[in-house]
Amino acid sequence: MTSNTRVVVIGAGLAGVRLARRLGELGVSAVLVGEEEHTPYNRVLLAEVLAGRYAPEVISLPSPERLIRGRVVRVDRAERQVHLADDTVIAYDTLVLATGSNPVLPPLRGLFGPGRHELPAGVHAFRTMDDCLGLSQAVRQDTRAVVIGGGLLGVSAARALAERGAQVVLAQQGERLMERQLDPSASRLVLRHLEDLGVEVHTESRVRGVRCVEGAVRSVEMADGYALGADLVVLACGVHPRVGLAQDAGLAVHKGVIVDDELRTSDPHVRAIGDCAQHDGQVYGLAAPALEQADVLAGLLAGTAAAGAAGYGGTRALTRLTLSPGSPLGSGGPLGSGGPLDLAAFGEQTPLPGDDVIQLTDATRGTYRKVVVRDDRLVGGVLVGELGTVGALARAWEGAEPLPADGAPLLHLLTNDGGS
Repeated sequence: MTSNTRVVVIGAGLAGVRLARRLGELGVSAVLVGEEEHTPYNRVLLAEVLAGRYAPEVISLPSPERLIRGRVVRVDRAERQVHLADDTVIAYDTLVLATGSNPVLPPLRGLFGPGRHELPAGVHAFRTMDDCLGLSQAVRQDTRAVVIGGGLLGVSAARALAERGAQVVLAQQGERLMERQLDPSASRLVLRHLEDLGVEVHTESRVRGVRCVEGAVRSVEMADGYALGADLVVLACGVHPRVGLAQDAGLAVHKGVIVDDELRTSDPHVRAIGDCAQHDGQVYGLAAPALEQADVLAGLLAGTAAAGAAGYGGTRALTRLTLSPGSPLGSGGPLGSGGPLDLAAFGEQTPLPGDDVIQLTDATRGTYRKVVVRDDRLVGGVLVGELGTVGALARAWEGAEPLPADGAPLLHLLTNDGGS
């Protein structure tokens, strides 16, 4: 079977769905190809499903008009065709790779044996809806769960499993939790929150292997020789760009698929966005930049953005990291009681010499707010515990306007919870 369309988007994650929908709104013929059997969903909220707060359908994304479920096995750039595993062939004028990323499976002893390519029973990655549903079925009250990795994904998984009644140990190789997104003060609040939920956190702790009996995990072996009993192991060790299709098609690939300011790959008929794309040496790996790329590319492909005027820098994307039982973008309550944990980070959170830093900490309520000011401009910040001010702060940051010299309006932005 062969069909023709102007734009083909491979990948039904956040970026691919956003692009296909935007193109449809702009009158551009587009088809989205996704390999998961599930309706496209918001991967950022998988932990909410694992915790039992949301049913899977709650995190579904509005599907574009033309969605094909199937696995792409080959891109024929010479013929401008996409080949699927079921022998479907789709011709394109412009192809967009939104293939996302794969979970990193660490080289742990016992994880894979000779001739075995499947994870042992009880060991789970945490990247897809199937991963999430498998974990949900496996967890029981007092299940001994070990989460390997203390980034956003690991923290999310540990919190969700603890709320399901599991006995959770989190092992983080780095010196603190969520090093990529949070500064040390904010990391300490996240640690406190997890500990209040009963999660046992080990930082600067390296996992050496897993011990399995009859194909099922029984313990996790640490580098110092200590063994953690485990009925369930979650691998949350990061992700790497999914670039196999691009490599096989002969496109330029480094860490990700290399793109220019207009998101073109080394083939002018092929673009790339999201986790799989590498722009100006950087793979962003976050939802907000991926959505921004989708919006920029939709404008370019629809001819509504001037050539060269929509170059993507990615530095101004707001990243909201929400681990809350409430609205995905809502504000949270006290952390110390084991209640909601909301996080938001934007711009540059690490000050440079000469920058001004304003911090507000409420130890009783478990909240923390910090902003960084450079040359009288707000350049970044991080909030933990309450996001009431994030809207006003983000608008001030995005506007990049000079702040008044007396600093009072900025303090007002930090303390005025009506700003969102």
